[in-house]
Amino acid sequence: MGLDEYSAEVRAEVARVREVVARLHAELPRWGLVVWTAGNVSQRVAGAELFVIKPSGVTYDELTPESMVVCDLEGTLVDGTRSPSSDTAAHAYVYRHMPEVGGVVHTHSTYATAWAARGEAVPCVLTMMADEFGGDVPIGPFALIGDDSIGRGIVDTLRASRSPAVLMQNHGPFTIGADARGAVKAAVMVEEVARTVHIARQLGEPLRIPQADIDALYDRYQHVYGQTATPTRPTTAAEATANQESAR
Repeated sequence: MGLDEYSAEVRAEVARVREVVARLHAELPRWGLVVWTAGNVSQRVAGAELFVIKPSGVTYDELTPESMVVCDLEGTLVDGTRSPSSDTAAHAYVYRHMPEVGGVVHTHSTYATAWAARGEAVPCVLTMMADEFGGDVPIGPFALIGDDSIGRGIVDTLRASRSPAVLMQNHGPFTIGADARGAVKAAVMVEEVARTVHIARQLGEPLRIPQADIDALYDRYQHVYGQTATPTRPTTAAEATANQESAR
């Protein structure tokens, strides 16, 4: 089924998501998360079982909205002039099995991938980690590109964790979000905490944060931090007097 067989509304949404995904790919080299053509960003298309992802083997300075490719949730190409990313099957599996996910990112960022190479989770020793990941950044199983193995590893690992990031063993980080921007943020943050905890280990063993404090930090950051405050009107003199009288 080609894109021309979808409604005008879906085609308009595809065009919008292509622009979003193309723009967000520029964030990966800007934050030092990728080299050459490695790494990819995808986002689900609202109103259709489709997603937009980077084409395979295209350098970041060549990417345009028009060069982005559209796939269905089986990873089959629906629209585009190039082959989709070699990680498309993994992205597709995540979208099929985690309907709450709207964006997926994969990088080979240096420090996060170094932890993946050791097969070790990044321990929650920073308040930033408690805020963003709700605990350790977990390790997923080793899997080869070519079928659903990587996607299964991502989904199975993240379903058992509050983390939006998983370090696939001997491969690198995959991150998820409500949209592609959220997944890109998670990719930036997982590299930052992986680097910081690595440096801390050069000085000694980092101190883990107690679970109760992790839970409190995560709840505050996810549900309170950044929320719009309700403005309060100053109390007038008459109201202050009335309050004093009622308190007697």
